[in-house]
Amino acid sequence: MTDYDVVVVGGGAGGLVAAREAKRRGSHVVIIQDGPLGGDCTFTGCVPSKALLAAAARGLSFDDALVRVHRAVARIAATEDAEVLGREGIDVIAGYARFTSPTTIDVDGRTLRSRRFIVATGARPLVPPIPGLRELPPLTNENLFQLPRLPASLAILGGGPVGCEMAQAFARLGSRVTLVEAAERLLPREEPQASVVIADALRRDGVTVRVGAKVTLVERTADQRVRLHTEVGESVVADELLAAIGRAPSGRGFGLEELGVAIDQRGAIVVEDTMATNIDGIWAIGDVTGRLQFTHAAGRMGWIAAANALSKLARIHPFRFDTRAIPWATFTGPEVAHVGLTEAEAAELHPTARVAHLPMTHVDRAIAVGSEEGFVTLIAAPRRGIGHLAGGRLIGATVVAPTAGELIHEAALAIQTNMFVGRLAQTTHAYPTWSMAIQQAALQFFGESAGLRARTVQPVQPVQPLTQK
Repeated sequence: MTDYDVVVVGGGAGGLVAAREAKRRGSHVVIIQDGPLGGDCTFTGCVPSKALLAAAARGLSFDDALVRVHRAVARIAATEDAEVLGREGIDVIAGYARFTSPTTIDVDGRTLRSRRFIVATGARPLVPPIPGLRELPPLTNENLFQLPRLPASLAILGGGPVGCEMAQAFARLGSRVTLVEAAERLLPREEPQASVVIADALRRDGVTVRVGAKVTLVERTADQRVRLHTEVGESVVADELLAAIGRAPSGRGFGLEELGVAIDQRGAIVVEDTMATNIDGIWAIGDVTGRLQFTHAAGRMGWIAAANALSKLARIHPFRFDTRAIPWATFTGPEVAHVGLTEAEAAELHPTARVAHLPMTHVDRAIAVGSEEGFVTLIAAPRRGIGHLAGGRLIGATVVAPTAGELIHEAALAIQTNMFVGRLAQTTHAYPTWSMAIQQAALQFFGESAGLRARTVQPVQPVQPLTQK
């Protein structure tokens, strides 16, 4: 039996951050990982998908694109392997972990003991219960980047971020892509205007977009292709099918249920905002919690769990995971980035909030480079006692632009620091930059700017035309 101050179960993004923070605090820490360190993000998620998108945008062939994908994966994986962690003073044990008590865990016959466990077992691709789908089986992110050749045609089930990104990438690489989404629009968690812009962008790249199309049956054809039957319209036939519906948390099968750790029907470990479970000494982080399934969110949760596990101050005032300033991005062309509330959410929670909407046709950088599709939306709520003085406080932002994933962080910082929106308008931005769009939008809270003015939030958002300057 080996004693550790902290045992981290899972070596993905969240687990790595948790282990490194625990080590920084002087702890004897170990990571248990069944598979390569880095997890889904490095090998089957963020890294390969963004590498493929970039290669497709540059016009590379499929074979050359995959070479770039695997090189990027190998380079990043080399910064977080067992040898690197060992030099940092973090032990790594390869194997499958199973809890045997609240203070002991078994790893392939070896027992480890600790008073602090951080569970970061991630999630797996979700295959919905559509008749015939599981038997097919479809491609998922776990094997998509191992395809031996470019499929002549590809059907993608799911119009969320992964579905939209891969639809654009494979279309640009030369596949005939059909994107099928059950909801009435793509990216249903984003602002409606963003859905319109991305649907148009995908269609220009040759993607057939089918929204409001619930799949009822999936089957193999006589020539070994895939046929998707939907409730409306013609069936979809393709050489390959990618399931991009989402991810199911992997909370079961580690002995946690037997200890009484609360796990919901999705398989997500139930945690408080402190990342603590209902069992003392056990925390859970990342995708396995069923919360925001982003690498950067998992990293933040990992830091919070380690800090709360080891900090004496945290016993009195624990650190908490707050989603208000956690940004996310979809890396299509153009990109879609979001932080805080959407307008519909803001209308429900803050009915007197105001919205500034700036089409990219008003941004000189967009005009100069010929990329005028997109917009910036800022949502500001009144402050207690002083209302909308100095613009109020930012509670939400959406950016659709070639560099939206970078632009969103100015808004995230404004939310994180609870700054007056006026600070965004006052800050001098270099000309001509994409980030000037944030300043231009913020000016609308103080009067007319370029013929535009902030308005009150609306429960149902009209899709606004991208007007010319």
